[in-house]
Amino acid sequence: MSVLASGWTDSSSLGYPVLFGGVLLGSIVPVVPTGPLLSVAAAVAMTTDRLDIAVVLLLATLGAFVGDVVTFSVARFGGPAAVRWVSRGQHAGRLEEVRDQFRAHGWQIVVVGRLLPAGRIPVLVAAGALAYPWRRLLPASFGAAALWAVAYALLGVVSGGIFDNPLVATLVATGLVLVVGLVSNLVAARRRKSKQEKS
Repeated sequence: MSVLASGWTDSSSLGYPVLFGGVLLGSIVPVVPTGPLLSVAAAVAMTTDRLDIAVVLLLATLGAFVGDVVTFSVARFGGPAAVRWVSRGQHAGRLEEVRDQFRAHGWQIVVVGRLLPAGRIPVLVAAGALAYPWRRLLPASFGAAALWAVAYALLGVVSGGIFDNPLVATLVATGLVLVVGLVSNLVAARRRKSKQEKS
C-alpha cells in the first residue's frame, strides 16, 4: 500500500494518476491511446523504481473497467443522441454487424471487443442498445479489462526486460503496440472483405 500511496502523493511521480486517468478517459472518449499509455507505464515499472508493475496492472484494469461501464451506461440510458455521440466516427455497418454477433455470442463479444483495436465502442453500443443484462456485462467487462491490461502490459514488460534505459524501453513498447494494432486491423479488414465476398 505504501507504493500506491507514494505514487499518488509524490509530486515528482505522477505516473499512477496519469495512468488511471488516461485509461479511464480513453475508455470513455477514445482520444487517449490507452494501449500505448499502459505499455509505457509497464516499461517504466520494469526499468525504474518509480512504478510498481502490480499497481500498474490494477489501476489500468480498474480504469478500463469503469470507462467501459460508463460507455455502456450512456449507450443504454442516454437515448439516441447519446448513442450517436458515443459512436461518432464508427461505421454504421460495423455497429449493425456487432449487434447481430451479440445476439448469438453475448459475453464473448465483450471480451473480444475490448482486445481488438476499434472493437470496444461498437460492442458496448450494441450491448447498450440491446439492454444486455448487468449481471452478465459486469463480470465480462471486468475480465476483458484485466486481459487487456495484461496483454498491453506484457509489451512494456518485454521491452523493459530487454532494455535498461527507460526511454528506449518506452519507445520500443510504443512501437510494439503500434505493430500489434496494425496487424490486428489488417486481419480484421481481411476478414470483413472475405465475408463481403461470400455474401
